[in-house]
Order: sequence, then C-alpha cells, then structure tokens
Amino acid sequence: MQSMRRALAALAFALAGTAAASAHVTLEKSEARVGAGYKAVFRVPHGCEGAATTEVKIDIPEGVIAVKPMPKPGWTIELVRKPYAQSYAFYHGAKLSEGVREVVWRGGPLPNDYFDEFVLSTFIARELKPGTSLVFPVTQTCEKGALAWKEVPAPGQNPHDLDFPAPQLKLIAASHDHAGHGAHSVRAGGLAIEGLWTRAAAKGAAATAAYLKITNKGAKPDKLLGASAEAAERVDIHETTVDDDGVAKMRAVSGGVAIAPGETIAFEPLGRHLMLSG
Repeated sequence: MQSMRRALAALAFALAGTAAASAHVTLEKSEARVGAGYKAVFRVPHGCEGAATTEVKIDIPEGVIAVKPMPKPGWTIELVRKPYAQSYAFYHGAKLSEGVREVVWRGGPLPNDYFDEFVLSTFIARELKPGTSLVFPVTQTCEKGALAWKEVPAPGQNPHDLDFPAPQLKLIAASHDHAGHGAHSVRAGGLAIEGLWTRAAAKGAAATAAYLKITNKGAKPDKLLGASAEAAERVDIHETTVDDDGVAKMRAVSGGVAIAPGETIAFEPLGRHLMLSG
C-alpha cells in the first residue's frame, strides 16, 4: 500500500511537471521559411502567479523585418523602431535598413484563468541561414509581478527543462529551394522558362500561386500576355506591392509583362506571380 502511494505521488508530480512545462509562452508555428512572410502567433497561457497580465513586450530578432502587429480590442500598441545590423532584401529589389525591433501591447487585463494570442505579421529575411533558430524574448508584466521569457537552452538541452524559455523559431529553406530552380525548364524560341514551382493550396482554398523565371535570350523584345494550367480554371498575372507602412497589397497586372532582349523577369513570393484560381 505504501509503495502504491509513493507511485501515485510520483505520477502526480510528473503530471504537474508536464503541466508546468506546457505553460510557457510559445509560438503557434515553430518553423518558418527564409525569404517568405511569417505570421508569428504568441500564446500567453497564464498570468504571473495568479495575477492578470497587463503588458506583453516582444523583442524582434535580427533578420525578422517588415513587422506589423495585429490590433487587439482593449489593448494599445507601442512600436519601437531601430536600425537593423545590415540592410535586408525585401520586395522588388527594395532594401530595408531599419524597422520595428520591439512591440509592446498594454491593456487588458488578461485574467489568469484565460489565455490569449498576440499576433505579428513579419518577413523572414532571405539572408538568414536555414537550419538556425531565432529567439524572441518576451516580457510579460502583470498587475503584480512580471515574467521574463528569455532563457535559451544550451546545445542539446530540452527547452522544457528551463523555467522561463524564450519562444524560438527554426528556419528552413525556401520552398523553391526544395523544388530546385531549373528542375523544370523549357525553351521556346529565344525564351528560357525555368524554376517553375507552386505553393500547395491551403485546405479549403480555391487558389494558389505559381512562380518561375523567364529569360529573353533572343534579339527581339517579347511580352508575356497570359497563362493557362490544366489544374486551374483560370490563371492571372498578379503583383504584390508593399506601401510605406509595410502593408502588402495584391493587384492584377494588365497589358502583359514586357521582356527585353537579355532580360530576366522573376515571378517570386511578395512580387510578381501567377495566380491559379479554381
């Protein structure tokens, strides 16, 4: 009987430890592709020893650019802008040398009995190295006390062994790197079409995008007027533009896309692309 009590006590302790480990501030998606947009969703699971949360501050790591927070009813947002350590390539050859480095939500309060999510729209710079991880330190301030989610595990250490681990994001190669540029190439007269790849359509979605490069190796100018695909009812040429506030907008391109002799035009994420509908 005594041994049973000890076993049950040990099990209860283990379960309590598991609950504590799962109660960290975490990212909903722990992987992101370099050179692509990333929606960072931070989950705050509880308060500070029972006290309600009134402020959440997120430090943005180097290489996470074009950051824009999602507003939350009952919360104000402060953006701290600073220079980047280097310039990063963004949309249409633009270079970003500064941007949002801290985001602070204040308000609520968020009671200890509830959880909530704090969302950022970001872009993972293509200069970053796949296989590495980014750390997002989070400071959670409550009506009484604060929690600093800033601990980083040592190599080989389980983050759940830490009391206050910082959310981490693992970087993976851009999807077109997996597909392989040049894996699909076609020559049509003086035109070379290569690197064709498409995104998998999201579940329930009726559209996706296709990307490629077209090089005019001939002596005369040419123009891409349209496209078609057996897998889609309609294919349109679209272009994504980003305004001065970092807001991305998509519009249809009319009149085709001119390709001068010797020129290469690229259809790529956050730029010109083919929209496959239906």
